[in-house]
Amino acid sequence: MADAVAPPVCINDTLTDDELRSILSRLESDKDKEVFGLVCKRWLHLQSTERKKLSARAGSHMLRRMAARFTRVLELDLSQSVSRSFYPGVTDSDLAVIAEGFKCLKVLKLQNCKAITDRGLALIGGGLPSLQSLDASYCRKLTDKGLSAVADGCHDLRSLHLAGCRFVTDGLLFSLSRNCKNLVELGLQGCTNISDSGLADLVNGCQHIRFLDINKCSNVGDVGISKVAEVCSSSLKTLKLLDCYKVGDESIFSLSKFCKNLETLIIGGCRDVYDESIKSLAAACKNSLKNLRMDWCLNISDSSLSCILTQCKNLEALDIGCCEEVTDAAFEDLRNGEIEISLKVLKISNCPKITVSGINMLLNQCNSLEYLDVRSCPHVTKADCEEAGLVFPAYCKVNFTGSLSEPDVLV
Repeated sequence: MADAVAPPVCINDTLTDDELRSILSRLESDKDKEVFGLVCKRWLHLQSTERKKLSARAGSHMLRRMAARFTRVLELDLSQSVSRSFYPGVTDSDLAVIAEGFKCLKVLKLQNCKAITDRGLALIGGGLPSLQSLDASYCRKLTDKGLSAVADGCHDLRSLHLAGCRFVTDGLLFSLSRNCKNLVELGLQGCTNISDSGLADLVNGCQHIRFLDINKCSNVGDVGISKVAEVCSSSLKTLKLLDCYKVGDESIFSLSKFCKNLETLIIGGCRDVYDESIKSLAAACKNSLKNLRMDWCLNISDSSLSCILTQCKNLEALDIGCCEEVTDAAFEDLRNGEIEISLKVLKISNCPKITVSGINMLLNQCNSLEYLDVRSCPHVTKADCEEAGLVFPAYCKVNFTGSLSEPDVLV
């Protein structure tokens, strides 16, 4: 008698929801996860409920449908493109839907959503207590009122980016200090109403800041930066002070004294910074410093640059553009052959006293260079380099005329 044929087994009758979720979690690409949802309605439902990230355009009706389908979303990106924005874009009504429908949300990105106001932000603050990261950069209608409502309602907030929000004042920093003790990342580029007093208030409560961007905050000076350096000494890794013209040596000496783990420092345009403070920084952060931008620091000369190059062994990116006092002598200490630097990006545009001789000394001790900016260096032209027989690393891009795109590591 022939063997009986076993009845077919349906995979949906065999695997539980938890087992299917386990399979889904092992799919690495987003495309594979989308294909998983095409098998049947049950698999689509599981794929939808397990989705953690969404990017979407505005529209209350669409957002409601998405909230009903994707119930466990943790990250929502509604950012608008500067070049391809649409009117009116994201509105307060959309934020109301988000606050009501995406209760698990931890990350919300709203860059360039220019129509939203304090009313919408207040709804976010009241409806999303688990929110940990908010990027509302260039949402130009926002003020302390709406953003303070977020601080009041989202006590686990850890990252806040508000570049270009020109109505932000010290009042917000006080609210953050009082309510958001876990804040580690704060971007305030161009918030010109921020002052030393606000920074002091901020770090009274937020004492673990790792990333602070106050580029172009022209009312910030040495008092505020020194306070941040002292309080956040063990945590601070990135500090951006581009065009903060009130910042000088006192701030750099404070960073040298307290912040031994500093990795990125942007002080371009801080014209009251001199050699001695940079030398102290090189000694204090010789094992940690990776990125240093000090273009337009007109009082920087060979002695401090030599210290940076010879002591900061992990330095990867350096910008000394328009530091007109720097000469080939800054590279001379590299000639002893004992120092091998790991520099990947070097920008020396508009340094008229640097020649191909200095570049050659650098290249002899640095085979990791990937980008070199020598624009407007009259003694480092393409012809000069060819005549001197300079040999650049095979993958190094040399920007002689401005025709190459620049790396954004020092922005």
